Amino acid sequence: MADDILKFCQDANVPGEGHLGYKSSIGCTQRHRAINPAIFKMSSIGTYKGNLLRATMKMETPIAGLVFNKGFSCLQVHTRDYSTDSDLPPHQEIGMPSLSPTMTEGNIARWLKKEGDKVSPGEVLCEVETDKATVEMECMEEGFLAKILCGDGAKEIKVGEVIAITVEDEDDIAKFKDYKPSTSGSAPAAKEPSVSTPSKQEVVEEPVSSPQPKISKASATPSAEDRIFASPLARKLAEDHNVPLSSIKGTGLDGCIVKADIEDYLASRGKEVSVAGPKVAAKEDGYLDYTDIPHSQIRKVTASRLLLSKQTIPHYYLSVDTCVDKLMDLRSLLNSLQEASGGKRISINDLVIKAAALALRKVPQCNSSWTNDYIRQYHNVNINVAVQTDNGLFVPVIRDADKKGLSTIADDVKHLAQKAKENSLKPEDYEGGTFTVSNLGGPFGIKHFCAIINPPQSGILAVGSAERRVIPGLGSEQFKFASFMSVTLSCDHRVIDGAIGAEWLKAFKGYIENPESMLL
Repeated sequence: MADDILKFCQDANVPGEGHLGYKSSIGCTQRHRAINPAIFKMSSIGTYKGNLLRATMKMETPIAGLVFNKGFSCLQVHTRDYSTDSDLPPHQEIGMPSLSPTMTEGNIARWLKKEGDKVSPGEVLCEVETDKATVEMECMEEGFLAKILCGDGAKEIKVGEVIAITVEDEDDIAKFKDYKPSTSGSAPAAKEPSVSTPSKQEVVEEPVSSPQPKISKASATPSAEDRIFASPLARKLAEDHNVPLSSIKGTGLDGCIVKADIEDYLASRGKEVSVAGPKVAAKEDGYLDYTDIPHSQIRKVTASRLLLSKQTIPHYYLSVDTCVDKLMDLRSLLNSLQEASGGKRISINDLVIKAAALALRKVPQCNSSWTNDYIRQYHNVNINVAVQTDNGLFVPVIRDADKKGLSTIADDVKHLAQKAKENSLKPEDYEGGTFTVSNLGGPFGIKHFCAIINPPQSGILAVGSAERRVIPGLGSEQFKFASFMSVTLSCDHRVIDGAIGAEWLKAFKGYIENPESMLL
């Protein structure tokens, strides 16, 4: 098929790379110039003009990196390269990239490049708010940023939706001043409806006996909704207030509806709109007064994953009380050494993470995930640590926690917790965990709770606070004091049987109550 395509380009007098504008933007250092029939498809063929047949070709990488180079870890960037039969020169549409496995839409935090700027490989184009963090989107090809379609603060942009246009020639920038992507996303829209030609003919035919005439899709008049152009913020605001876009007259470029148009419309109807903050609803019948807080991306994903976990994973719970007197004594000793050497203090949670990691190494059945065909048992012990922030719940990962010293674990936890609070975690900071620790005891004084498993993991440890208790002594009238910490293990019964879960808790308790063994 690739040979046929190249022959067609040669017969049509079309240079392969220059006319097609094909440059792979797959987030890798290598470029792949060969035409791959798996991702090459012809979207339309133009009309004859003189002796030259002009062809519209499209090169598309829906999930970049997976087609060309499966051995590389690539940033998934959705791009399309075009050379059309309209008056537009070769250009590249840059789509919203998929920056995490669970991402379906994202927000534009801010653009670091402006229209007309020259861009080079490795330079940061913009900052994208994903479902888990704010990630820098880098440029993969040299050129010029001709048009920004989704500006700073644009919300809920679907993965693959076009956000910008780049060109190779600086003189082509002005030609994209009024550019709008086609609604189908396959090619730029022509200025006028074209006359149906044999190469574009798509005819819907009725049965022979029917007297109805044939209807050509190419000559059909677009619907009114297809002709309405609005910015993402304007569409979101209109949707929140049930405002039909057809009733708004756009004041933006080329009649595009912008956020200010929606606000003016709502103001004329006497409705109060808050742009900077949450929507505050007026009292209805004097009974309710409330505030609608929009969902953040991380909260949407957390909600869907936890709902999936409770609906599909058969949870059961095992609790045990652990004496932490020796653990606290060891911590005091280690912190005195840390202060003398200028290191960071070690917390009880750092010791809990280390004990959990060593227990997973001793009972590897709990370091596993369920699939429909097999149970995957991991050889790495990567502990996710739940961190609550203003933006939602994050779970950064401590990799190979069973092999790290307590000082290294303490440094990693503090560094990742700070990045989570600043909303600057990268995908490598939270992906790849095999077990999770959630501690509500130390920060909040919660004595006991049951945590929800973080899929696809099969276990999560809920850590409560330590409290002093009176316990019997050796004599009949003797007693002593000791500090106990309650922990609860949530297990996926498909992977961890009750006896296996109890064995893991026994190993964990052994490390907590004899913490010197963690140092061996």
